[in-house]
Amino acid sequence: MTTLTAASAASAAAAAPTASARATSTVPGVSRAVNRAAHAAALTLLPSGLWRIAMAVGIDVGWGPGSGLEPELFPGVWSLYLVGLSVFAECLGLLTLGLVQRWGEVLPGWVPWLGGRRIPPLAAVVPAALGAAAVTVTGVMGLFTWGSNMTEAYAPAGGHWWLMTLCYAPLVLWGPLLAVVTAAYWRRRRLHG
Repeated sequence: MTTLTAASAASAAAAAPTASARATSTVPGVSRAVNRAAHAAALTLLPSGLWRIAMAVGIDVGWGPGSGLEPELFPGVWSLYLVGLSVFAECLGLLTLGLVQRWGEVLPGWVPWLGGRRIPPLAAVVPAALGAAAVTVTGVMGLFTWGSNMTEAYAPAGGHWWLMTLCYAPLVLWGPLLAVVTAAYWRRRRLHG
C-alpha cells in the first residue's frame, strides 16, 4: 500500500509541471511583469464597458435631458450600439494577450487554411504599435478635455460623475501598457524567433 501511494505521489509530482504548463498558455521568455501588463491592458477596458452596458439596459448613469443619453432612451435603439461598442473594445483589449501567449505567435489549428502557421512578428507589432499610439493620444486628449466636457448642464454630477470618471480613468493606461507589451513582444520575437 505504501509503495502504491509513493508511486502515485511520484507520478503526480512528475505530471504536475506538465499540468501546470498546460494551465498557462504564456509563451516561455515572457516575464511576469510583461504578462501582468498584458492582462492589465485587457482589463482597462472592462469598467467603461460595464458602465456603457449599464446605461444600455436602462440604469440611470446621470446623463440629463438634452444629452441624448438620458435614461428614458434606454433600453432602446442605441442599446445594441452601446453593447456592441463595449464588446468590440474588450475584444481589442483581449488581443493584447496574444502578445504574451502562443496564439500570438502561431495561429491556432482551428483557423481554416492557416492554422499552425507562424505569425510574422511585424503582422502583430505594426497594428499593436499603431493601436498603442492611437489610444495613448486619445487617453491624453481625454485627460485634458474631461473636465470641460463634464461641466455641461446635462452631464453627470455628484456620485454619477465620480462613477463615470472611475470607470473611464483606466483607459488612460491602455495605450502605455499596450506599448510596453508590444515592445517586449518585438524584442522576444527578434531574439528567439
